[in-house]
Amino acid sequence: MEIKKIIISRTDSIGDVMLTLPMVGYLRKTFPTATLVFLGRTYTLPVLKCCHHIDEFIDYDELQKLDRDQQVEEIKKQKADVFIHVFPRKDLAHIARKAEIKYRIGTSHRFYHWISCTHPVAFSRKNSDLHEAQLNFKLLAPLGIMLIPSIQELAEYYGFVVGGELSKGLVLSVTKKKVILHPKSQGSAVEWGIKNFELLAELLLKKGFQIIITGTAKEKEAIATSSLFKHPGVIDAMGKLSLDELMVLIDHCDALVAASTGPLHIAAALGKRAIGIYSERKPIYPGRWAPIGKNVIVLSKNKVGATDDELDALVKEIGQEEVLKALQE
Repeated sequence: MEIKKIIISRTDSIGDVMLTLPMVGYLRKTFPTATLVFLGRTYTLPVLKCCHHIDEFIDYDELQKLDRDQQVEEIKKQKADVFIHVFPRKDLAHIARKAEIKYRIGTSHRFYHWISCTHPVAFSRKNSDLHEAQLNFKLLAPLGIMLIPSIQELAEYYGFVVGGELSKGLVLSVTKKKVILHPKSQGSAVEWGIKNFELLAELLLKKGFQIIITGTAKEKEAIATSSLFKHPGVIDAMGKLSLDELMVLIDHCDALVAASTGPLHIAAALGKRAIGIYSERKPIYPGRWAPIGKNVIVLSKNKVGATDDELDALVKEIGQEEVLKALQE
């Protein structure tokens, strides 16, 4: 099979994009001379620029500003051989079909893919025990790729490198271990709770760690009165960093503690100690959404017969000492 150009479409959040990069890396290994194009959202571009497997980028937000005929022409101009719908979108399914891309691959669990895809693949993400990053590999079967890498193997295919200087105003210790605490998740995950992060900060400061708090300006408003910001020496970076600057900061630190968020997945890809605090509720449980990396530790609590609400509530019972132990291992 001669493949010269592949479009990989994933137009959702940063964490989802990060878990797609190992698949991109494996495509690079399998088709070393092919041009790999990532179709994604504008705000994920800084992340995609750090993946050296990706050759080109199509901005879905810009594509949406065009009428349908123009959208088809834009995709047709790519002269791609393959279009992989990692994240299904009805509009893109029909655009790829009208652009007459030879191999159009997507899950058969979307009715519109029966019409728009040449190779609908039968598998269920919701009912599978595989990790999200492994499930992406199911879509490669029509290209002759039947392998599903192990969780450990997936980390080898990121191709993720961050460059650049630290944002001015961030003064990091050269002697202390530097830990990023990312207490919020923009509603995308079950959170550990600000009180737990406050207690963890006190514990880490006593143990000699340097602490940096990250998050958006809107998240800062929600926890503005927290004691997190009252400890001397704690660096408050909430709402002060672009995504590029945040990634550079993560690269300069030793560890990051967060729920299932984009920054946690970025830290894992960079080989940092990524401590994820998760609910065991399916389908958001760590078996599906844990960060992928060589230095990852996931903390969660389970209980036989627990309801979904009870599993979510157990997250707040994860102790600060458990996080400290994970940092010190």
